[in-house]
Amino acid sequence: MKRYGSVIGLKPEAIAEYKRVHAAVWPKVLEQIKRSNISNYSIYLREPENLLFAYYEYTGTDYDGDMAAMAADPVTQDWWKVCMPLQSPLATRRDGEWWAGMEEVFHLD
Repeated sequence: MKRYGSVIGLKPEAIAEYKRVHAAVWPKVLEQIKRSNISNYSIYLREPENLLFAYYEYTGTDYDGDMAAMAADPVTQDWWKVCMPLQSPLATRRDGEWWAGMEEVFHLD
């Protein structure tokens, strides 16, 4: 199992809508997340900075393949079309990233 953390901005005018859509994530999106071997997935909001922090655990053996399968899923693509316009990616993110990956520097079991 590997833990992942990432961060992205949230447009101030989109906070209520982001909370609304995440209060009822589409079931097919949740199914795809699980099929992609992701568990313990949480997203936190930090206001007033309007930063979203995501955490999840990956339990599969082919991360790139599982992420590609998720990205190819039509329902997930439609979900991203709802969520992405609400987000504001960090200018410092790496090439190819939407959410900026973070380095784990501490963990206590």
